[in-house]
Amino acid sequence: MGIIRKTKSVVLLLDEFKKNPKAICAIDLIDSLNSKLNKTTIYRVLDKLEDDGVLHSFLGKNGIKWYAKCEGCSESQHIDLHPHFQCLICGKVDCVKLDIRIPKIPNREVVVCQTLIQGTCEECIG
Repeated sequence: MGIIRKTKSVVLLLDEFKKNPKAICAIDLIDSLNSKLNKTTIYRVLDKLEDDGVLHSFLGKNGIKWYAKCEGCSESQHIDLHPHFQCLICGKVDCVKLDIRIPKIPNREVVVCQTLIQGTCEECIG
């Protein structure tokens, strides 16, 4: 089930991704929007945005869920498979624009593949 109209909660969440082009963890979204939306609404809208191909999610360090804007995805298919990089010093996470090949597995259909690369970002390395 996708988003039919842009409600106040949808607009507030999308504005967070316009302000920050990097990935945003669910915890940070809840902290920044807690005076405007409750936690349940935030998770519900994030799920719908992901279903619509507007956002994609992945698990970062310590199993925390992160969200980033999709590029070229739709309600029927997420096509922007790419790795994500997480800095172990500052915690910043972003999408890495690299083509990756998901191997074919006999007798199976791969629907989702998550690759998280961890290390030191350009700001922390210097």
